[in-house]
Amino acid sequence: MSNRQKFERDLTIIVERLTANEDKECRNKLNVLKDWLIKLQKENVVKINHSVMELVCAKYLVQKGYEVQLEYPLNDILTCDLFGTKGLGNLIVEIETGYIPPENALAPLTYTTARLASKIIRYSAFAGKFAIGTPPHYILPIPRVLAKPPRNRTDQEITQIKQLCDAYYQKPPVTLEEIRNARMQEIYIIDVDRAIVQEIDPEAYLKRAIQKGIVYDYMLPINGES
Repeated sequence: MSNRQKFERDLTIIVERLTANEDKECRNKLNVLKDWLIKLQKENVVKINHSVMELVCAKYLVQKGYEVQLEYPLNDILTCDLFGTKGLGNLIVEIETGYIPPENALAPLTYTTARLASKIIRYSAFAGKFAIGTPPHYILPIPRVLAKPPRNRTDQEITQIKQLCDAYYQKPPVTLEEIRNARMQEIYIIDVDRAIVQEIDPEAYLKRAIQKGIVYDYMLPINGES
């Protein structure tokens, strides 16, 4: 069986699992999204782990009344994972699996923190509501300053976030104003095994992780600086 055939098989299985007890409208919507992902996989745009999580999250959003699109272009540079609309509002969800490129193997936590910061800053500018989706086996090292309301951020915190992002992402660089206004409303815990999604407030999520010493409430050194 080829990788393409495995991809189609796995998406078919997850959609059948997701829609086994759902109505025809839900099944049709999920199948349309599945077919779109299969098309993108033929173009080498998407991978299976990411796509399966997108479909689980998509069903959750469909049940909440959203019209959902996957791999949706926001501009010439950014394509979001899930774009949902309901009434006059919209929601963007970015999936984070925790993948670390080989070139960042010696600083995985710093790199991931920068990647998450960049996602929150860039994508939330297009969203009425922004969320990050993650599997239950992965802890998101989100900078705590981006989990709290923009009005509570200090100039020093904003400058630190810019330095962190600039160390990894400069095409284009994020601006101080974008950092000041960035907002994340929810974290979605996407459990593929049970095909369910749970919501948690970002501040509550980070508070638990910090208390257990899993992530740290400070900015990590950049490029060996102390």
